[in-house]
Amino acid sequence: MKLKIVTIFCGLSMLLYNCKGEVDNTMKLITVEEMQTLSKRDGVQLVDIRTPSEFSEGYIVNAQNMDYWSPDFDKRIETLDKSKPIIIYCKSGGRSAKCAVQLKDKGFVEIYDLKGGISKWKLQGMPIEK
Repeated sequence: MKLKIVTIFCGLSMLLYNCKGEVDNTMKLITVEEMQTLSKRDGVQLVDIRTPSEFSEGYIVNAQNMDYWSPDFDKRIETLDKSKPIIIYCKSGGRSAKCAVQLKDKGFVEIYDLKGGISKWKLQGMPIEK
């Protein structure tokens, strides 16, 4: 009886481990506070993936605009350095979550996605440029 229980437990453990797979440290969802710290690192690339009209309403200091919906978006992100950290944000986090996956697939090694986007940034009273 004990052998059966141990066998079942081991089998379930192996199954759960295989379903979980490896931990992916390439992409990380970050808070406003974490972004403030990360953005001070040397070589960090800050990219606002909203439309140009959204960007003109206000953006985070030092952000460059690369419209996620633009037909040349893939070409534009290829101009970024894949070996350097990149922080991406959009309005509320939907587009940036999709973008993070694209960046990972393109070989970027350190991707940070601002949780809640610029909406959360503004809500917490953080500065924006116009």
